[in-house]
Amino acid sequence: MLSAGCKLKDIVMKKLILILVMAFTFGAIAQDVEPKFEKEGNKVKATYFHANGEIAQQGYFLDEKLEGKWKMFNEKGDKIAMGNYTKGAKTGTWLFWEGEDVKKVNFSNNRIAAVTNTKNASSVVKNK
Repeated sequence: MLSAGCKLKDIVMKKLILILVMAFTFGAIAQDVEPKFEKEGNKVKATYFHANGEIAQQGYFLDEKLEGKWKMFNEKGDKIAMGNYTKGAKTGTWLFWEGEDVKKVNFSNNRIAAVTNTKNASSVVKNK
């Protein structure tokens, strides 16, 4: 039988995965502005845009896999997520901004290992 803490962690994990999938899906499908790809050394910097021209996502590919720091923004340019990929897998600590709250999500082997909620003392970071 799962404890209440495990159930809550599972619910939060499912919610975050759904948000990430939706962000990538809607960011890639619903855009009128063509993505921009720039070669930087052995990586390719990718920038995806919202229909209004604001940056939706920005990060790198290496050997056709997500690699390094990726940042996601809402249509207003506010940062909503930031984290790292290694060979296409989420690694380390990811940050998710939801209004006044910041969720710190630790990934291990591309799976959520821990979630910490904190209040955001300063305003949300702008993409400008």
